[in-house]
Amino acid sequence: MPDEPASTAPTGDPGAGLAELRREAEAAISSAGSSGELEELRVRYLGRRAELTGTLRAIGTLPPDRRGPVGKRANAVRQALEALLAERSSALEGAELDARLREDRIDVTLAGDPPRPAGRLHLITQTRREIEDVFVGLGFAVVEGPEVELDHYNFTALNMPPDHPARLMQDTFYFTGEALLRTHTSPMQVRSMEAQAPPIYVIVPGKTYRRDSDATHTPMFHQVEGLAVDEDITLADLRGVLLEFARAIFGGEREIRLRASYFPFTEPSVEVDVSCFRCNGTGSLPGGGRDSLCKGSGWIEILGAGMVDPNVYGFVSDRGYDPERVQGFAFGMGIERIAMLRHGVPDLRLFFEGDARFLEQFGAGERS
Repeated sequence: MPDEPASTAPTGDPGAGLAELRREAEAAISSAGSSGELEELRVRYLGRRAELTGTLRAIGTLPPDRRGPVGKRANAVRQALEALLAERSSALEGAELDARLREDRIDVTLAGDPPRPAGRLHLITQTRREIEDVFVGLGFAVVEGPEVELDHYNFTALNMPPDHPARLMQDTFYFTGEALLRTHTSPMQVRSMEAQAPPIYVIVPGKTYRRDSDATHTPMFHQVEGLAVDEDITLADLRGVLLEFARAIFGGEREIRLRASYFPFTEPSVEVDVSCFRCNGTGSLPGGGRDSLCKGSGWIEILGAGMVDPNVYGFVSDRGYDPERVQGFAFGMGIERIAMLRHGVPDLRLFFEGDARFLEQFGAGERS
């Protein structure tokens, strides 16, 4: 705000000169050429140190019979100047706006900004949704669970008591003796059965965590767990479901094989292989030579599975899971592994480095 000029009020009669002050101020305000100049005039004639303000302050020093007439004339001058200032301010603002619009016109013939590339789903998300679509089509529901899990659900209720050697395979991130970052999505097997009586058909996609980092392992990765519990379920049902999955993801001509394995919460347990889609299960490339993808075997490991161990049902027996009446199977797979196999990605860490050159190669998915 500009400095206010010193008061020029006369030292005699405070009301003297009001008419002349009004004429001078009105002439100056009417001829103001900009909002800035008008503000200076407002300070000059109505500011704290203006002559008119001094006159109004001095009214109290007048004889009682003169206070009313002088105050009335001074207030009339103030109101007239305020009204004129408002009117002139409105006119100047309109004129200045018109001038800016004329000067700042946009040349619509100029080229616009280049379009920004459209965002796409990450390859992991694309693969996860494709897997979900397959199992939803087979009658499974999709559920999710907590990433910060309890030891009870992550280990104990999955047939791994405190001294079980399988715990060493997980290399777990612990918060306390009981709280941890889940090492697999399998804890939702027991949580899902607690929440629902049989029959149950669910898959559980989500993030998992282990102390591991190299070309094929990262501390955070994604899994899809599957669980089916019903009457008269057999290992043949598990094989049929996984065969449909393999053909949907890797091609309609694929075959699978089950190899005996071990997991604490399934019995019997199996590793599942799919026939190699690059060499078509022969182990050799068309031009000759051993196929490095399947290491010449014609088969590629894709997941682990098995029939639910009866001991697991003991933790949910109150929900109707009687191993004499119901049976079930479970399976689990790494989403990154499925994506690596399908798209020929050589290093798991590429999924998490955020390199646009890598990610833009897989931009054919649904827009985010």
